Amino acid sequence: MRKIVWLAAVAGLCAGLAACGGGGGSNNNSSSGNSNTGSGSSNAANSVSVAVSSAGGNVRNYPMVSVTICAAGSNASSNCSTVPNVLLDTGSYGLRLFASAIPSSTPLSSLPNVNGTSQPMAECTSFGSGDTWGTVLAADIKMSGEIASNLPIQVIQDPTLAASMPRSCANGTSINTPTVLGANGILGVGAAQSDAGVATYFACSGTSCTQVTPTNTQIIMNPVVQFPNDNNGVIIQFAQVPDTGAGSATGTLVFGIDTQSNNALAGTGATILPTDGNGNMAVSFNGTSYPAGPSGAFFDSGSNGIFFNSSLQQNSAGTFYSPPSTVAMSAVLTAANSTSATVQFNVANSDSLFNTGNYAFNNLAGTASTGLDLGMSFFYGRNVYQGIAGKTSTGGGSGPYVAYVSN
Repeated sequence: MRKIVWLAAVAGLCAGLAACGGGGGSNNNSSSGNSNTGSGSSNAANSVSVAVSSAGGNVRNYPMVSVTICAAGSNASSNCSTVPNVLLDTGSYGLRLFASAIPSSTPLSSLPNVNGTSQPMAECTSFGSGDTWGTVLAADIKMSGEIASNLPIQVIQDPTLAASMPRSCANGTSINTPTVLGANGILGVGAAQSDAGVATYFACSGTSCTQVTPTNTQIIMNPVVQFPNDNNGVIIQFAQVPDTGAGSATGTLVFGIDTQSNNALAGTGATILPTDGNGNMAVSFNGTSYPAGPSGAFFDSGSNGIFFNSSLQQNSAGTFYSPPSTVAMSAVLTAANSTSATVQFNVANSDSLFNTGNYAFNNLAGTASTGLDLGMSFFYGRNVYQGIAGKTSTGGGSGPYVAYVSN
């Protein structure tokens, strides 16, 4: 989730949470257009449904899943409850849920501190649209037939945590309620096995916190890595939507790559691009070359459009592009193994798109200072594979890598 841009109900467009100071909530605009269903086996034991709809409030192109959370060490059989509307994010790593979104049937007392003491461990994590702050607790997580046991997760705004977010890690707007985020949490299933190196951990006592280095059993993990099987990556499958958008879209999140009959990469003819450890690669775009790294190119389902720097006409808020007519664009991606691939996408007038009242768009694009963020707009009409670092698959080889193929 490196970039989110919100559509405010009255004031027009706001440039991300940092500029908007929040957003989301209810939206009274009627939805129109088609409801599209993604390809794949949504009822398989290694897959779950993904929905793009108005559930995120005013934000468009927000893929959401449901996550079942249970008491730690129960094999997902005790004190279980399901949290809906969790943002599916290939740009981050780990599960983060708002404490207020966890039903009372899963009391926080059933989720122990990962440090094994009565004093909580807390984490501050920065996203492109703000920061999260909360405790690090252990839980059993279940999605379809997959179970991650004793998984360290972040519980955002845990009421048992008396300490406020340290100033040293507050880099933007605090993502402190589901309304601010537009979701009940974030499911990070990106390239890395954990959020090591991209988050800051603290040991807290009362209102005081001291920065610490977590152990391997305390660090927040990509849940997929903790599955007994189907743990080498994910596939996100969405059917194409009309160029004017759709009121909603339904896709599939498949766990594992080349581990079962419904998650093959080998033999599909997909474009396979090895990346750095955080899913980045180099890109040449709009006459500029960007190196691999945070300023390069990446695939991020948690970004609600395609974001880049361009002289294209912008909307009045300077957040989304609104050219007079749709513009066809292309970029050349260069993978970590020097393989190159050309990606093509369209940029439509964002004002016209939003006026439809739709929520799923394949041609929504917005402004960024550098690089190319291939967000949710790029995922429609494709199977997009995310191979995890340190894991292998028959078709993709050693992760991390991204692959995609038209469906």
